Amino acid sequence: MKKNNPLATRTPIYRDTGFHLVDIPTMQQAFANEHDYSRNPELYIYGRYRNPNVAAAEEMIMEIEGSQWSVLAQSGLAAIDIALSIFQEHDNPGSWLFFSEIYGGTNHFIDNVLIKRRGMDIHRFFPDGDEYSIEKFEATLRELRPKVVLFEAISNPMLITLNGDRFIEVAKRYGARVIVDNTFATPFLWKPLDSGADIVLHSATKYLAGHGSISAGVLSGNCPELEKAALEYRKLVGHMLSPDDAARLCEQLKTFDLRFQQHCHNAFELAKFLSNHSKIEKVLYPGLPTHTTHTNAVNLFGSKGYGAIITFDIEGKNPDEKQKRCNQFINLVKDHILLVPTLGDADTILMPIEPVWGDKYPFPGMIRLSVGIENTEWLINLISQALNSLD
Repeated sequence: MKKNNPLATRTPIYRDTGFHLVDIPTMQQAFANEHDYSRNPELYIYGRYRNPNVAAAEEMIMEIEGSQWSVLAQSGLAAIDIALSIFQEHDNPGSWLFFSEIYGGTNHFIDNVLIKRRGMDIHRFFPDGDEYSIEKFEATLRELRPKVVLFEAISNPMLITLNGDRFIEVAKRYGARVIVDNTFATPFLWKPLDSGADIVLHSATKYLAGHGSISAGVLSGNCPELEKAALEYRKLVGHMLSPDDAARLCEQLKTFDLRFQQHCHNAFELAKFLSNHSKIEKVLYPGLPTHTTHTNAVNLFGSKGYGAIITFDIEGKNPDEKQKRCNQFINLVKDHILLVPTLGDADTILMPIEPVWGDKYPFPGMIRLSVGIENTEWLINLISQALNSLD
């Protein structure tokens, strides 16, 4: 989309709050067309409604996702709000089922908005140990008959990977609308819409943008009615992405495939290295045969890769020693691997598990590593030197 400038190679940045509608008939036509909720209208009205830069970024994500539509918002949680809210109906509230191992922000939204403020009937589905049971899932669906089901293909931070194709198929068989947060796997590894999901979500802040400089979220689907509902809800609550962030996202999306391929390559090589190091007690990575859900990852992703997150536990005789070594490791790498509370950056970053997740995962020596796209050998050598220096 290169409006008003046939020589431009990129969409100009439209920072307009309101758009020039020329005359009364044009304004009447624009407001009449607004009832259609076109994602990329011929006549733009107001920046909170739609924006050409946002529409251009959405078109790029539609191509990556293979979807009929994509709707951008200013954060991943804003996209979650849109995706969940468009299924809420006063006369047909229904019960909703959420897998327990999902993004912490989503869980807080469930507790503090859906339950506390909206009074919804929410249920959670828990794994058996380190894996979700498809049999228990079907039994839960048979009993509960939920209106909506939401899950993530790869959980955070334990990286429980489920065979999403099967879970979608079973959920749809029982009449549920299926939402998949696919931030960790990305469309590079798996496209839930191809398996029948109603909506796929991403925190575009993470791998789609990939440089830690944009906050954005996106939901995509194939149903025109859901697209219209998503555009209407975004307009009414003001979840619009800024034109400047949308323009920068367009540039960063161009390298998504190349970046994520390198993310996966680095993570796989580093996971193999860590699994053989004497200072590491345990490595959680879906690409390793030792991971409980490795077979699910192979079935779902094939040979494309296994994601870019590694969770590993530093060896120690007791919790105090493990904590000491965890702190020491972080200090040894801190000039190159920063402690940053996010993931998906081009640079490798880390987070200790216990200070963030607390009693849920009380592992004092455990670290979540978001593996970047640096030179593989350099990254492994850096971590190897740090581990070898631990007391």
